[in-house]
Amino acid sequence: MNIIEQIEKEEVARLASGKTFPDFGPGDTVRINVRVTEGERTRVQAFEGVCIARQGGGYNESFTVRKVSYGEGVERVFPLFSPALDSIELVRRGKVRRAKLYYLRGRTGKSARIAERTTGRKGEATTYEDITSAPEASAEE
Repeated sequence: MNIIEQIEKEEVARLASGKTFPDFGPGDTVRINVRVTEGERTRVQAFEGVCIARQGGGYNESFTVRKVSYGEGVERVFPLFSPALDSIELVRRGKVRRAKLYYLRGRTGKSARIAERTTGRKGEATTYEDITSAPEASAEE
C-alpha cells in the first residue's frame, strides 16, 4: 500500500468516527441533513430526494441527489465524508436496474416514478433495519 492510500484510509477513519450512514444506492430516497452557516449562525437544513448516482471510492466518494422543488429539478452532489453532512436518513428503497439514473432528468410526472423495493410480504416495505437485522437462514434437518 502506498503512502497516499494509507493517508486516505486514516482520514476516512477519522471523519467517519461517530457518524453512521445507512447503506443506500441509486433509486433510494434519502434525507440529508446539512449544516449551513449563514453569517455567524449555523443551522441544519434538510434536503430530501432520490439518489441518482454514487461515484468515487474511499475518501473521494460522493453521491448525487435529485428532487423537484416548485416544478424545477434540483440536483446536489454531496461528498460522503464531508464535515458539513450532519446525518443521512434512508426514507424509502427504490427498485432500479441501473447504477446511474440520469435518464430521470428528462422525465416528469408518472414516468419519473421509481417502484419501491419490498420484502415480498404483503403490506411491508424493505427498510434499512430489515436488511441489516435479517435473520440467518438455518437449515432444519
